[in-house]
Amino acid sequence: MCGYDSPAVAESLTVAFPVSRAREVNTVQKTLVETWGLIRETFIDPTFNHQDWDLKLQQTMVEMFPLKSADAAYNKISGMLATLGDPFTRIVSPKEYQSFRIGSDGNLQGVGLFINVEPRTGHLVVLSCVEGSPAARAGIHEGDELVEIDGENVSGINGETAAQKLRGRAGSTVRVKLYSGTDGGSMSGVREVNLPREVIKLSPISSRIISHRSGEGNELKTGYVRLSAFSQGGLVKAGLDVAQIWLDGDETLVNTIDREGNMLPINMVNGHALTHDPLVVLVNEGSASASEILAGALRDNGRAILVGHRTFGKGKIQSVTELHDGSALFITVAKYLSPALHDIDQVGIAPDVQCTPDLLTSSSRSSSSSISKDKGPGSSLEADSCILVAEHELEVQKSKGTAS
Repeated sequence: MCGYDSPAVAESLTVAFPVSRAREVNTVQKTLVETWGLIRETFIDPTFNHQDWDLKLQQTMVEMFPLKSADAAYNKISGMLATLGDPFTRIVSPKEYQSFRIGSDGNLQGVGLFINVEPRTGHLVVLSCVEGSPAARAGIHEGDELVEIDGENVSGINGETAAQKLRGRAGSTVRVKLYSGTDGGSMSGVREVNLPREVIKLSPISSRIISHRSGEGNELKTGYVRLSAFSQGGLVKAGLDVAQIWLDGDETLVNTIDREGNMLPINMVNGHALTHDPLVVLVNEGSASASEILAGALRDNGRAILVGHRTFGKGKIQSVTELHDGSALFITVAKYLSPALHDIDQVGIAPDVQCTPDLLTSSSRSSSSSISKDKGPGSSLEADSCILVAEHELEVQKSKGTAS
């Protein structure tokens, strides 16, 4: 018998199951029950994707019984969680958890790549590299397609799964194969790189001031545009803190909704914006989580125009629980809605002014290149289509008298 006495479970629970002959599997059997109970009490979907969650525990326990290794047993738990239909609700084994967990100081152990699935092709592409990281030093660029990780083809896997494979203990290495797409589609553009894993320091914001062309013709007026690039995601609190720089009063920044349908608005308290100057926010399919909340807060409160491409669509609130064996369980417990009650999760936020995806990809590449190499005026950044669209929108706002 295995007693489950976690306070997360509202009522007592006793589960009978056969003890495996493999000692290390016995430990994971207890983790299975612990995981099942936490999901039962907190997962956002109380129907558990329209399945009998009690029966699912029994089935998984039977499947786990003949196994010989802990890794195989954790795979069974992962399989049980996969039936919930939420890729962000997952278990991470003790070894994996310690190797890639992100500390409160923003450090992680990996190679410094941000990756995502390109929606048109389904391929994994590089969104950006952390400046000075192993990936950046190896010459990996935005738009490069990730083909293999340690000899394993990554076709069909999502960005989070690929990111887990890239992370690992500092000092270890990972071998990646990339396609740059520079040779007219031929596979001669594929190259293989061994990347050392290091402690990566994440900076949530990078910025650059560029000269702003306005008025008739190409006359260069005295004025500048600050281009700030926020990381693809980040801490929600940080996103809300940034929103409050631009908003006044008691505006709603975001709403949360739980498994029972209870909605809770998160409001400012007597906010005072630092400036009322016109504001344009550039977004794309790499804008996720906290950056989407920020974009929604500024757009729905009438403070900013969004330019670019529809955002990623990750509006989930997750809890992270370290289990008795050192593994970690990530559970989606609620989700975010924008101030105007638009669903963010799996939908994203549509911009007010659309830039075609190929132009936006060009924007991402030129922005990163210009910032990291510190090019001067006249670089491709100033000529990028989406930047020009943003400048136009700023002029429109000024003409309407929105600037103070």
